Amino acid sequence: MTGGSADSDGVDPYAVASDPDRVFWADAVADAVEARESEDPLVVKGGVSPSGIPHIGHFNEILRGYFVAEVLRERGHDVRQVFTADDRDRLRSIPHRLADSDWNLVGLGEVDAGALGRNLGRPYTDIPDPFGEADSYGEHFTELLRRSVAQLGIDVEFVSNSELYESGAFDEAVERVLANRETAREVLAQYQAGVDDEYVPFFPICESCGLLTEGVDAVDLAGRTVSYTCTDVETGGETIAGCGHEGVASFREGKLPWRFEWPAQWQHLGVDFEPFGKDHAEGSWDSGVDIARTIFGIEPPVPMVYEWFTLDGEALSSSSGNVVTVDEVLDLLEPEVLLYFFAKEPLKQRDFSIERLDQLVDEFDRFERVYFREVEADPERQALADRVYPFLVDEIREERIRIPYTFAAVLGMTDDPALREDIARREGHIPEDAPDWAVEEALGRVGRARTWARRTGNEFDYELKRAELPDVSLEADTAAALDDLADFVAAGHDGEAIQGEIFALAEAHDLEVGDFFAAGYRLFFDDTEGPKLGPFLARLDREFVVARLRRER
Repeated sequence: MTGGSADSDGVDPYAVASDPDRVFWADAVADAVEARESEDPLVVKGGVSPSGIPHIGHFNEILRGYFVAEVLRERGHDVRQVFTADDRDRLRSIPHRLADSDWNLVGLGEVDAGALGRNLGRPYTDIPDPFGEADSYGEHFTELLRRSVAQLGIDVEFVSNSELYESGAFDEAVERVLANRETAREVLAQYQAGVDDEYVPFFPICESCGLLTEGVDAVDLAGRTVSYTCTDVETGGETIAGCGHEGVASFREGKLPWRFEWPAQWQHLGVDFEPFGKDHAEGSWDSGVDIARTIFGIEPPVPMVYEWFTLDGEALSSSSGNVVTVDEVLDLLEPEVLLYFFAKEPLKQRDFSIERLDQLVDEFDRFERVYFREVEADPERQALADRVYPFLVDEIREERIRIPYTFAAVLGMTDDPALREDIARREGHIPEDAPDWAVEEALGRVGRARTWARRTGNEFDYELKRAELPDVSLEADTAAALDDLADFVAAGHDGEAIQGEIFALAEAHDLEVGDFFAAGYRLFFDDTEGPKLGPFLARLDREFVVARLRRER
């Protein structure tokens, strides 16, 4: 692990969440926040540029912040959780995929990509929404993020950077930076190349072409304006040509460079805690601390580094289109399972795998059972479950039922709700005395697991012909082999044993193995192919499997 430097008060962004006396990392962070002795309300912050589709990677900051905020509230503090939309940032590149207000993901061919290309270098809030649904590109994607947060029932206050500039809320911060621009240059030069004696830490918006330019010629502190020439801008590995216009912009008609804007947010919002990814930990945090103290005369908030996670082994990226949204994820699993994923140790690298989502759900289910003492766990795991589980659910209910995710996927092979419930009851996954609300919640997982099967095209993405026996014509030797297989299944063997017996019976009855498997698939799916048959049959209720193999129903 690469460590960052602690500030003068000893708050190390890599170590703040680690405390051997705390089983939950959010408690350790809350200790550090309380040590600041700030007055309530305490402020927990995150932020992102609305550059494209909001995905679950953006929820690192939101949900890490949420757990710390909840711990602080539990301790009696008034807490504001704030998330800044850094929407005055410039559009640096054109994303490969976008999403409309209904979360339909589209490629660039379905929007006016040319219009986006013509707006490179402009602030997100000055770019038209490509779907015509919001006031700007920035507002469109901020609103999607806001709605994603609402789906998880989390109270987050969204703040627009553009509004902070336009309202004058950042006037004093801009004035402070520009009044001390020589010192600002000296500080910035320690962290960023290309800072010369002519550098002015302010980007005006060209009134002619809308480009966030960097060609500041003079600063008028009394009038709170800058004079500029619209010069070329390097961004996203490309050069965006300036129009050459000479003009004057007020402090409200531009923005600070991000290394100054970040501490300006801390000052204006009174931030006490902010988590951030490892990309910010190497240099960005150090420059933020230096600028906060040297230019703004404030102490930085308590920091915490988190490790980015991957999506099915690949980096999450709005620009490349490798994303999964909260809206998509909640079609696949319950909100508490997603919260559980983010409650884990922040500095451990993890993969969020859609393909193996059943493993995450199974892990959560066991965590829940540990909390209710339904399974044994080592003392550390028990203590963690006791501490964390209440933060994951809206209400603690011991009567809650969890149908195993892959069994729910099997139930999803039939569309009959009554049949789904009947099978789940006969297989012991729904107790006789279960309350109606618990049954409804439990069966709600079936639809999610079915969606997962369809999305991944896995072994459960088949339609089980349960209601009636498919019209299948069988040779006598194949029928005899199926009868023997029915006897074997009736004896209670597991999936791998059944799979092995299929091969053995094909040999014993002098059948082609492929033909014997195809006969089984026709019986259950009216198809010639399907999932690995032995383990699949073991997941179904045994009475049905035996009857179907005997062609009785």
